[in-house]
Amino acid sequence: TSAGDDQWLENIALSEAIKKLGEKERTIISRRFYSGKTQMEIANELGISQAQISRIEKNSITKIKSNLSN
Repeated sequence: TSAGDDQWLENIALSEAIKKLGEKERTIISRRFYSGKTQMEIANELGISQAQISRIEKNSITKIKSNLSN
């Protein structure tokens, strides 16, 4: 397969892995990595602490990695 095909497949796999997250997890991952917001900005928007955002983000990334390796 070409590099473009590989990238396309990786994007689909990543999208599917993200869909398996909970709503709050998806919101945080989306705002962090697609909207480029800081953990503090997201914490203020969602009314929770930056430490909670950090913990949810870390757990979400672990889940995504796990889903990608299955």
